[in-house]
Amino acid sequence: MPHPAGHAGRGGTGQAGRTGGAPVAVTLAHEPNSVSPPPPLTPAIMGPIEKEAAKLWPGVPIVPILLTGATDGVHTNAAGIPTYGVSGLFGSSDGDGIHGLNERIRVKSLYDGRDFLYALVKDYAGGK
Repeated sequence: MPHPAGHAGRGGTGQAGRTGGAPVAVTLAHEPNSVSPPPPLTPAIMGPIEKEAAKLWPGVPIVPILLTGATDGVHTNAAGIPTYGVSGLFGSSDGDGIHGLNERIRVKSLYDGRDFLYALVKDYAGGK
């Protein structure tokens, strides 16, 4: 889709919004909203997180936080689709060089995070 200012967005080619040279029509289902209420952290959401975290990291508290990074959550929440994020990754207090040239994570943290998310998705899917 063309950038609102009339140029291709970051990394765009200038052909966004066209398929085979033909224009593509886009209709918004609702007005964009830069503010959406946070979805409730119900037992159905928090229970599986607490259960799986206790298996890998006994005694570590689950503390909900606000992440300021860009996600589609502002749009999906506004459209009535509760949207949450959880990572299961532990990092160093120095930030692990996030998004820098020296970004890193401990191998154990990577594998523990993978195991946590795999088990969590299975829990949310009904154990299948």
